[in-house]
Amino acid sequence: MPFYTKRGNIPHKRHTTFKKEGGGYYYEQLFGTEGFSGMASLMYHVHRPTMVKNIGPTKDLSPEAAVDKNITSRMLNGFQVPPEKDFLDSRKIVLFNNDLNIALSSPQTSLQDYFYKNADADEMIFIHEGSGTLRTMLGNIRFNVGDYLIVPRGIIYQMEFDSADNRHFIVESFSPLYTPKRYRNHFGQLMEHSPFCERDFRAPDELETHDEKGEFLVKIKKENTLHEVTYASHPFDVVGWDGYNFPYAFNIEDFEPITGRVHLPPPIHQTFEAQNFVVCSFCPRLYDYHPESIPAPYNHSNIDSDEVLYYVDGDFMSRNHVEKGFISLHPAGIPHGPHPGAMEKSIGKKETKETAVMVDTFKPLQLTQTALNIADEDYVHSWLE
Repeated sequence: MPFYTKRGNIPHKRHTTFKKEGGGYYYEQLFGTEGFSGMASLMYHVHRPTMVKNIGPTKDLSPEAAVDKNITSRMLNGFQVPPEKDFLDSRKIVLFNNDLNIALSSPQTSLQDYFYKNADADEMIFIHEGSGTLRTMLGNIRFNVGDYLIVPRGIIYQMEFDSADNRHFIVESFSPLYTPKRYRNHFGQLMEHSPFCERDFRAPDELETHDEKGEFLVKIKKENTLHEVTYASHPFDVVGWDGYNFPYAFNIEDFEPITGRVHLPPPIHQTFEAQNFVVCSFCPRLYDYHPESIPAPYNHSNIDSDEVLYYVDGDFMSRNHVEKGFISLHPAGIPHGPHPGAMEKSIGKKETKETAVMVDTFKPLQLTQTALNIADEDYVHSWLE
């Protein structure tokens, strides 16, 4: 969410000397995207951020497709993905294409033994269960159930959990994640008809500054390969920064649904966008108020997009037998719509308590073996009367 933010101490002018009180200088670093033309922040480090002591082993994280050219609707039980202690080991990619990875994660222990940087992708970590603190080189963010954590590529971070009970729905985007352009004016400010505003977004607050030398392991994901790089100074040694490129949190309960007299299409729920996909938030809301409206969504053809819906909470009115953590996949090329009886059942209803996260991709998604292991094979037949 690009808006100007400043934390800590910075010099009056950029690219000028910034002296330490005891002598010496702080070291400036531009943290930017798209070369020198995208969003950027300027950081000031106690130590040079470039001091590498060792390059360690690598691990291939490339997802593999278990189905060739899928056209089958699927329902996955996300909570069947078993918890794991390690933060990165717990991430299990279930769907992917050239634009994004969609993963499920249930880490049991805080990320403390190493730091992590995703150099491939912006990360959207949706907190379904658990709470804690996202610790980053630009400051810390407390998170709770329902939070979207947006972590731009290149951010070095750790996650501290308040307990071992954590469930995350994760999207790794190989292009920057933004709020929808149609909600922003030409200055970048969110406009009055937007379902959220700047005050709903939580930037890092507490800035940690560690003046430490030693050996600090940073695991870096680049080209779907995990590299182990040991640095000679603590990654969280920033005394100040300012700019537009930083992690932030947005809670799904702060999304203000847009409603109408008759059923409105899914773009009204859009929350984020990237190259070739969008993310939407389905939240508790009043139903359509035309006297003869049908609140359930009409049947529609997925001609050019795969639709993924992650069920968070409540009774989703268009689906039968849906529980928390389920993921539906309706691939491009075939129509889909409410389950038999769902349309009729919705007539006359005044509101819904459902909460879900939707990802619509404009290129086909591949399924991994992990996805097939948690799939309901009978789901594709569930529309038969």
